Amino acid sequence: MATRKKTTEKKLRKENYRTLSFDCYGTLIDWENGILGYLQPLLESVDVHVIDEWVLSYMGEVEPEVQAQGGSYRSVLARVLQRFAQRLGFTPGEDDLAGFAASIEYWLPFPDTVAALKQLASDFELIALSNIDDDLFALSARAMGNPFTQLISAQQVGAYKPDPKMFATLLARAEGPVLHVAQSRFHDIVPATAAGLDTVWINRPSLGATREVEATPTWTFTSLAEFADAWS
Repeated sequence: MATRKKTTEKKLRKENYRTLSFDCYGTLIDWENGILGYLQPLLESVDVHVIDEWVLSYMGEVEPEVQAQGGSYRSVLARVLQRFAQRLGFTPGEDDLAGFAASIEYWLPFPDTVAALKQLASDFELIALSNIDDDLFALSARAMGNPFTQLISAQQVGAYKPDPKMFATLLARAEGPVLHVAQSRFHDIVPATAAGLDTVWINRPSLGATREVEATPTWTFTSLAEFADAWS
């Protein structure tokens, strides 16, 4: 497959795509602050004190390992919390384990998310491609104004990104040419590119909740708002 020149100087053209697919957590929803907002008070309540960067780096390390074992995303987050507990020497209660997934209701969209999605929805079909359970995603979709025509979730596919099955399902369900938009190069840009999709990397500032990998997105933008305004 030929390598396309990667640049934001070349304008995106609306006629080249019918569908935009989006990663959600980290791209549209500020999951790092959501994670910290739940875990740091819990850790402090058991007299464990670690910096934010360590919490997110450890999350980025163990979450893919736990996802590879399968199960719902609710169970993934519970098992991730158990890994934190084993590493840091405390015992979480059942409410603590269940509360991690429940906290997703309070994970907020980035400040530019809602307006940018509304702007893009006037020209494209919007699909969410997410490592999540359907009922948990519904909480985030509501916070974003329910702009999506379709959700493709890990629960539906039985696999977690970066598994190629997620992108094969996207290609099978989406209408017309698809452009995939994401912040995580590990979960999204690398496997989407391997699936033959054009990609947009939203290079949001991060404290390390996803693994760092080399990737070659078709376009790169620093915000969703910048991406939404880049079309011609």
